[in-house]
Amino acid sequence: MATTAVPFMLIFRESPEYYSGMSEDKRRQILSTWNAWYDGLARQGKATGGNALDIATSRTVSGPHGERLVDGPYAEAKEAIAGYFMLSVSGMEEATEIARHCPNLAYGMTVEVRPLATACHIAKSLAMDSMREPIRS
Repeated sequence: MATTAVPFMLIFRESPEYYSGMSEDKRRQILSTWNAWYDGLARQGKATGGNALDIATSRTVSGPHGERLVDGPYAEAKEAIAGYFMLSVSGMEEATEIARHCPNLAYGMTVEVRPLATACHIAKSLAMDSMREPIRS
């Protein structure tokens, strides 16, 4: 019996200062181990894409008309979202197990495991199972 793949996102948070005191060889080793971990998941069809995020630059937009802009990074933040990747797995347990094998956990990284939803909380409150109203003919 085949299982249906479920989409998840792994969100990686870390403090770049953690790596600043390491030698170039050590940082290359860490990067190589990371890439091998990701490539293995991709070969299995479990990692389906992702990116690193620039942790030195960000902007937050808020306010009813988007009038409030705050440039980051934020000095009070100890960790930044450093990147993400998408998974196609059997469920939360498998996604969590993959996160538990993240090689950069040993260097202070944290991994948030989130299922992707077909609808936001507003659509769900309207008893919708997607972000769009059904097309009526």
